[in-house]
Amino acid sequence: MNPIKVLFVSSEVAPFIKVGGLADVVGALPRTLVGQNCDARVILPLYKKIKQSQASRLRFMGWRMVKMGWRSLYAGLYSMELDGVTYYFIDNEYYFNYDQVYLEYAFDIERYCFFQRAVLDFIGDFMQFEPDVLHCNDWQTGMMPLLLEAHYKSYGLHMNIKTVFTIHNLKYQGIHGAEIIKDLLDLSDRYLTPELSLKDGAVNFMKAGIVYANSVTTVSQTYAYEIMTDYYGEGLNTTLQRYAFKVSGILNGIDDKEFDPSTDKYIPTVFSYPDYEEGKAQCKEATQRKLGLSVNPGAPLCVMISRLVDQKGLDLLLRVLEEMLFDGMQVVILGTGDTFYEQALTEIAKKNPEKMCACISYDNALAHTLYAGADIYLMPSLFEPCGLSQMIAMSYGTIPIARETGGLKDTVIPYNEYTGQGNGFTFTNINAHEFLFVTKYACDLYRHYKDVWAGLVKNAMLGDYSWDKSANEYAGLYSLITGIQLEGNSSAGSANDINLDIIEIPGDASEIEITVGPTAETAVKPADKPADKPAARPTAKQAAKPDDASAAKSSPKTKKETSPSKTAAAAAGKAVSDTVKPASDKKTAPTIKSKKIVKDDKEAK
Repeated sequence: MNPIKVLFVSSEVAPFIKVGGLADVVGALPRTLVGQNCDARVILPLYKKIKQSQASRLRFMGWRMVKMGWRSLYAGLYSMELDGVTYYFIDNEYYFNYDQVYLEYAFDIERYCFFQRAVLDFIGDFMQFEPDVLHCNDWQTGMMPLLLEAHYKSYGLHMNIKTVFTIHNLKYQGIHGAEIIKDLLDLSDRYLTPELSLKDGAVNFMKAGIVYANSVTTVSQTYAYEIMTDYYGEGLNTTLQRYAFKVSGILNGIDDKEFDPSTDKYIPTVFSYPDYEEGKAQCKEATQRKLGLSVNPGAPLCVMISRLVDQKGLDLLLRVLEEMLFDGMQVVILGTGDTFYEQALTEIAKKNPEKMCACISYDNALAHTLYAGADIYLMPSLFEPCGLSQMIAMSYGTIPIARETGGLKDTVIPYNEYTGQGNGFTFTNINAHEFLFVTKYACDLYRHYKDVWAGLVKNAMLGDYSWDKSANEYAGLYSLITGIQLEGNSSAGSANDINLDIIEIPGDASEIEITVGPTAETAVKPADKPADKPAARPTAKQAAKPDDASAAKSSPKTKKETSPSKTAAAAAGKAVSDTVKPASDKKTAPTIKSKKIVKDDKEAK
């Protein structure tokens, strides 16, 4: 049987061009899908960097004029193959011949309007590839499901193409004036309404993708629930609630070939489980020497590799950073971002040169060394759609400390001192001292309970963070919306057996709750505490202090309520619609114990 043909559309794709995690996802997922009975291909802009680095490998396929308002602009199509995947590139030097990927916001809107129109003009005979599924990613491709309906399906073209729209980060939505977008994309007023693509009077690319796509996915199951709430919904929560019948969460994976401590060419000494201790110790010592830290194997080395923005919890870190250093921890920060955070971290590092290093840059080789040499990885994010760093860190035996949100909650299992289960440490609230006390608890285990720490490292390093499971779920989703059966590959799902967590809204959609506390499994404690185990981690009540006012102020208030249910999309054609339609009529569903995020704490954003 013929494979399902999938065309990924993205503004960035590793290894060609990378700004954030989107590039890693679209770079790795198609390669894995090739082994799941899918013909997965990728299309992206031909940026200046790609044209220079891949000039000898690019094959020119042809060109055509793309209509953009009153203008017709040149668009060239190039292709190349890498690791069994075909990549296509849209060429236009006016829009893409720059050193940076993203430029000025208004111009970016115009650039990606052109990109989306060019992709749709090329698919089919010109590209010699008619996909069964058009997989769009983030706002830069959010208008494509609408454009496909307005300019092609309405005229009997590309009638069998289904669309998937993946939300990697709801915060960035692609918003611009309706009159300009109407002109650039040649859209009639019937498509520019508050029900379909307008938000607060402006065209919202993200909203259009949610409304018009056959299926909407997010990059973790918890994030799929979170974005239904006022606090995390970024103004689109009511739209997502309305179309919850086609929203599902599929967790990202990591490139286990690039991030493999047994073969990593960037780290001083390779290692693997169970023979990791010597190699990891050598990586730690090399990191300390390279960054000018005190060479002390007993000092917990805590690292953070991140964009320096408020989303990543930098305010929480800055509030307690000097107390962490006073407690004997060493801290290394690698990344760039807001000037305020860069300067604040640099000043603290200058005062503590043997305990802290602020590397205000991005160095891929150093990042690999930090993952390998660190003991603890810090991730106190305010929100995190999925997060890849915590999975990369765990694959190197570095234990994450993360806030329970989005993909962090789905991947970091908090240590249970009574069962020994867990691969990291977590805290619930946006509270600086809760973060601090959990970090101190982890450091206490590292220093004084070597067997406990070894168990955490074992659980972390033996975890499966590859794309195999996620690719299997995506393949099943493609089968579900197209009706094409996946045969000849026993590892892939099918339209009859795929089990996706489709979000279903019971009753009044204005009250949506999410789980923000510990799960039942991690909360269970026996009556008698073994005497030879370490002291229990502090509770949230113990962690709260009077001087937490500014940090606690940004934490959403919680109270017990019921939660949105989740159902399995087991029946093909029912959970995911081929056309825009209202939400499901179902009113009841199983509930889970949760805490409600209320909407009067807008300062937290």
